[in-house]
Amino acid sequence: MDETLLGHLSALRRSLLRAAAGVAALLLPGFLAAPAATRALVRWAVPERLGALHYFAPLEAFRAQLHVGFVLALAAAWPWVALQAWAFVRPGLREEEARALRRWIPLSTLLFLGGALFACGAVMPLAMAFAASFAEPGLAPVIGLGAFLRLAGSLALGFGLMAQTPLALALAARLGFASAAGLRRARPYAVVAILTLSALLTPPDVVSQVLLAVPTLLLYELGIRLAAAAEIRPRP
Repeated sequence: MDETLLGHLSALRRSLLRAAAGVAALLLPGFLAAPAATRALVRWAVPERLGALHYFAPLEAFRAQLHVGFVLALAAAWPWVALQAWAFVRPGLREEEARALRRWIPLSTLLFLGGALFACGAVMPLAMAFAASFAEPGLAPVIGLGAFLRLAGSLALGFGLMAQTPLALALAARLGFASAAGLRRARPYAVVAILTLSALLTPPDVVSQVLLAVPTLLLYELGIRLAAAAEIRPRP
């Protein structure tokens, strides 16, 4: 195997291990903060007519707390994860490209956190209100804690990742890998890709997928406009 390829694989392995170590270091604080975060999310997102949440297995509440702790740890460690990604690609960039990418790491963090907060603060109440709309005298919902938190975690992670769309497109244009015109031509393929990713990043229900796909399509359109402003144009 080519030594250059081995070097790239070794660097990628180091970056992934460092990113994973950063997340792992925050798992315990995330686990300890999970109960308070869960109570706040339940109070905010669950309509009163749905009643209390339930758990159906002895360790389901514990597993749910682990899930929330991991999401909190990942959100807190995102700047470190983004920094490791930058460190991996830095050797292959020119100095001006490296400066541009380094400046955008804080923006990536803000977009990830903003997307996650939007999912929990705005999308989860809509999803739970939609679920409650099917309740009637002969049909009472019994919602499990684990299912509720899996939905919240999936939406938070999905929205956090998909919120990177305009930044990624603008950065690609700034580095010369894409153009606004090319992104417009690729719009049909982008729609298919966004719908596919929305299906992969959310639970298998149409409502969650639509709630993620529609904002992401709007972010793609925003990314085209940012790319038009950021792309490198030849000097006259």
